[in-house]
Amino acid sequence: MMLLEREPVLASLRQYAHEASQGEGRLVLIAGEAGAGKSVLVERFQRDLPDAIWSWGACDGLSTPQPLAPLFDLARDLGGTLEDLCRGQPERDELFAALLTQVTGDDRLNVIVIEDIHWADEATLDLMRFLTRRIRAASVLVIATYRGDWLAPSSPLRLALGELAARRWARRLELPPLSVEAVRTMADGTGLDAGQLYRLTGGNPFYVTEMLEAGTHGVPLSARDATLSRTGRLSDTARQVLETAALMGVRIDAGLLADRQSELDELSASGLLVDEGIGLRFRHEIARLAIAQEIPAHRQALIHARILNALRAGGSRDDARMAFHAEGAGDEEAVVRHASLAARRAVDLGSHREAAAQYERALRWAAHSAPSAQAELYTGLAEEATLSDQSQTAADADEQALRLWRLLKDRRHEGESLQRYSLTLKHLCRGDEAVGAAIEAINTLEPLGGTRELARAYVTLASLRMTRSENDQAIDLARRAQALARSLDASDVVADALNTEGCAASATDPSWAGLIRRSLELAISRNLPNQAGRAYSNLYGIACDQFRFDEGEQYYRDGVAYCEQNDLDRHFHFLRAAHTIVLEHRGRWDEAVAISAQLLEESSAAPLHQICAQALIGVIYARRGEPGVWRVLDSAIANAAPTGQPQYVIPTRLARTEAFLTEGRVDEARHEAELAADAAHDIDEWMRGALRRWLYRTGSDRIVDGPIAEPYRLQEFGEHAAAARIWDELGCCLDAALALLDSSDEDDLRDALRRLDELGARATAGLARQKLRQVGARSVPVGPRRATRAHPLGLTPRECEVLELICERKTNTQIARALFISAKTVNHHVSSVLAKLGVETREAAADMSRNLTA
Repeated sequence: MMLLEREPVLASLRQYAHEASQGEGRLVLIAGEAGAGKSVLVERFQRDLPDAIWSWGACDGLSTPQPLAPLFDLARDLGGTLEDLCRGQPERDELFAALLTQVTGDDRLNVIVIEDIHWADEATLDLMRFLTRRIRAASVLVIATYRGDWLAPSSPLRLALGELAARRWARRLELPPLSVEAVRTMADGTGLDAGQLYRLTGGNPFYVTEMLEAGTHGVPLSARDATLSRTGRLSDTARQVLETAALMGVRIDAGLLADRQSELDELSASGLLVDEGIGLRFRHEIARLAIAQEIPAHRQALIHARILNALRAGGSRDDARMAFHAEGAGDEEAVVRHASLAARRAVDLGSHREAAAQYERALRWAAHSAPSAQAELYTGLAEEATLSDQSQTAADADEQALRLWRLLKDRRHEGESLQRYSLTLKHLCRGDEAVGAAIEAINTLEPLGGTRELARAYVTLASLRMTRSENDQAIDLARRAQALARSLDASDVVADALNTEGCAASATDPSWAGLIRRSLELAISRNLPNQAGRAYSNLYGIACDQFRFDEGEQYYRDGVAYCEQNDLDRHFHFLRAAHTIVLEHRGRWDEAVAISAQLLEESSAAPLHQICAQALIGVIYARRGEPGVWRVLDSAIANAAPTGQPQYVIPTRLARTEAFLTEGRVDEARHEAELAADAAHDIDEWMRGALRRWLYRTGSDRIVDGPIAEPYRLQEFGEHAAAARIWDELGCCLDAALALLDSSDEDDLRDALRRLDELGARATAGLARQKLRQVGARSVPVGPRRATRAHPLGLTPRECEVLELICERKTNTQIARALFISAKTVNHHVSSVLAKLGVETREAAADMSRNLTA
């Protein structure tokens, strides 16, 4: 492929390589549509760095790829310890560490190329996170290519890119289509109409090349036709080999075609295949797909069968590839065997989505397998679907596993499935069903004696009781779980039980944190990352619930670092969700909304994980008088209500109460507040205080007995200014303003109005103006004009600050320092600024801003 209009990108790559060679590692993410020439670009760049150590890997385009396929490719290039490990069945942590050691153990620049990460499995994305966090002080350049136009909104890569690109040492490059002038250069001398060629191809380099290679004046209507026209020039035997190669996937195992060397030479000479030195590949995936799709179904099955037999004869251990070909061949027994083995290997490597897909593949072909084997497959699918945030798939699989274990009268497995099913139901917000399944699990397991499964069932029900504020029952169950688990040396259950007991005690016992800290210490000492992540999450979450923000900050910092280091996405999500509540209380609403929006995108499959973000966005929109309030608040309560958990139901109901009040819908607000009161039992003094305040504001006569926190107590005694001072000391801007808004004193109300205007709470400030008029105040301030509030480009005040610093060519890290926010939050703001301005680069945003102010 001719390389045109790529010099600016090559110049950037050279600069990043120079920086990396100086010990400042770089990750470069190169995006481009299919056929943009990403691989050709990197191959051309390799010629600029002849003294560097190069290693190449590629993600697999098969329907269910081999986990960590790029790492195994890299091992073949790098050799040494990593290659030795790859011949066995190592843990993925060993593989990651070995790769890092080899690429950082040399003074020369190491260049790692990972192609087509839009196909990356979870373990490969984890590998990229692992490397990205550790190369910043190493002579390592990681280049990853992907199709930016290919990514679905829920693509795991789309979510990972936000995290990877937020690193200070990460860079992003884009390969745009060719201009009409470049297409004209390529078509020069061919007799083809360059203008027509450009219109047909859109400037895509691959399409242009294929059409030029077709060599006819009648330009084919698609690159597919152009590709197939080239195959017509091949010999019959070469076409047969090409079809076999097309069904092998992106990576062609030339060893399976060793007896067809003359045909391989013909295919290489045709340009359809490229020799990479370590093997052959199609020059482009579009060509492979075009050829594969033309093979009749009956011939595809025969070819897949031949490939499968060749892999068996060669002693292949790549079960993912063998399962793919077994399915293509229609070999039922082979599909079940190899897909099951591939799933287990994917589990070991942490590729949970791929593991779930392999279990699903096995189940599609397991109709004639024994019921116990089918039950094991459904159990595996349920576990992996849960870990990959596919809660409904997990629930369906749990139900099938339960049906089979009951059919087999296997009580131990039945109880274990019920326990796991209860957790799946919890994440689907089916609270009552979750509790019912957990109770049934215990009833099923107790007659079998003191087993590990029973201990886990106790702690699961304890956790469910705790989240529903049934704290006495939760504590009793947690202690029973601890006693049994200690006798079985089940440290993970002990750690979870201590954690749950501490959470349940937090409503009434000041020493609650000691129990969770014991859980954390045990989890870290026994290398139990999931339990440690949960401990950090609950230490921070409860500290925030009790408005002990400064104390919680250390838990947040330590917890985020631990979760990032151990790739604990679910707990990392919880920590960030809790942090948005702190930001909201402290008046940093733009940050809170930006992070919440990202959390909603990341947790699209788990309703339980959406509630807090939805409620927060909705109530902030309501205070500001912005559109979209009820879309998110209705979704929030639809998710929260079935959980039966006060920690979700009450805050969501109160958010809706506040939103109704800002719109003057007092009766509906009162109804919501009273529904919140219906859910209140065994709640702490802070939540009880908030509930009583909103009942009072709506004019409800509902009584909620029990102690309340000091600022709420002062408000009930009419000491509004004193309450506001306490809220100010806690850093809670809006709470202070609302305390003053409850007053009938004109000075208090004017102070409340000033605070609300400063926060940008336009709708809530309207309530303050209305109340000032009711008490007879004169010259009520009209508030900031919309013209002065609204930015001409639709930016929030925080986004304006970020844009100003972008214009000063500040990096995200420098912006973070200037604004006292995290680099990750800066990245969210930068993305929002670019989206609102309709531009793709920081430079373009700066230019637009300068033109606007000129």
